[in-house]
Order: sequence, then C-alpha cells, then structure tokens
Amino acid sequence: LITSNLLFTVLGLVTLVVGLWGLINKESFAQEKISGIGTDPMLLFMFLGLILALLSLMGCVGALRENMCLLRTFSCCGADTYRDWGINVYFNCSAPGVQACGVPPSCCIDPLENGTVWNSQCGVGAQQLDEFSAQSVIFLGGCLGSISRWINQHSGVIVMVVIILLGVQILTLFITDRLLQKIRWSRAQHAVYLQSLQ
Repeated sequence: LITSNLLFTVLGLVTLVVGLWGLINKESFAQEKISGIGTDPMLLFMFLGLILALLSLMGCVGALRENMCLLRTFSCCGADTYRDWGINVYFNCSAPGVQACGVPPSCCIDPLENGTVWNSQCGVGAQQLDEFSAQSVIFLGGCLGSISRWINQHSGVIVMVVIILLGVQILTLFITDRLLQKIRWSRAQHAVYLQSLQ
C-alpha cells in the first residue's frame, strides 16, 4: 500500500514538473502573456499533478499511521482476513514480544472498550482465537472484500460521476471548437473587409 502510494506520489510530482516545464518553456509567465495563462493546457498538468501528489501523499501517511477512519468505515482487518497479520514480522506467532499472534488495535471493534483510555493491547492473541470468539473482539473480514463490496454498492453513483465529468469535458471541447470556428470566421471576414478597402 505504501509502495503504490509512493509510486503515485512520484507520478503526480512528475506530472506537476511537466506542467511547470511546459509553462516556463512556452514563456507563459512573461509579462505580455500572463493574461492567457488561465487557458494554458499545461496549467491542467500542474493542477492534476498537484492533486495526485497530495492525495497519494495522504494515502502514504494513512497507510503508515494505520488510518483508523478508513478501517472503521470498512470494518476490516488485513487484506483478506484477520489472519493475514500472521505474515507480518511483529504479529506472526513466532515473533518474540507481546504482539505475537495478535493484530493491531486498528482491527479491534472497540479499542476504547467503552472507556476513555485507548487499549493498544486489545488485539493481543487474536490470531489464536477461533472465528466465533474473535468476532466479538476484532473485525474478521479483509479490507479488499469490504472495498469491493463498497464499490459494487455505489457503482451507480461512481458511473454517474464519471459520466458527468466526461460530459463536462466533452461539452467544454465542443464549446472551445465552436469558439475557434467563430474566431476563424471573424478573422476571415476582417481580412475580406481589409482587402475591400485597398
């Protein structure tokens, strides 16, 4: 998760740099051209690169800090099941220490245990429990299945958002094309007018 977020952060930064390079190379910051910078397509590269880099960086931080909000939303623990934590060096059963055969507190159903003090040991020994006993303490399902179910449940909304965004982009392209045609027509009319004066 961290690796993919870092990869997308780098991709976002590269896109941002390409946009900056394009603006500087075309001298869009020159005093006489600064008014047209809002319509420069390289500005889109800069904007998309910045958004991608920021979102991916937040994903990195969330993955590093075991983002509780995301885990609570999907009520999940591990990729497929809570037993996936057995692969982790700190949580596998052969590890020395308190966390052996456990899961992180982010997997706990109620890490506060109806109190006000965070119980960071609520997932200790959870991998040794059978599923029936474990379900009262931790989330059993994996995050991949939860995210997949969420996407399936909200697929209509996702498709609508994509269609709306594509529609706006296509409409913008159509309006831009019409504007260019009017500009060409106006220039042609102006050229004909100038020739008639000579």
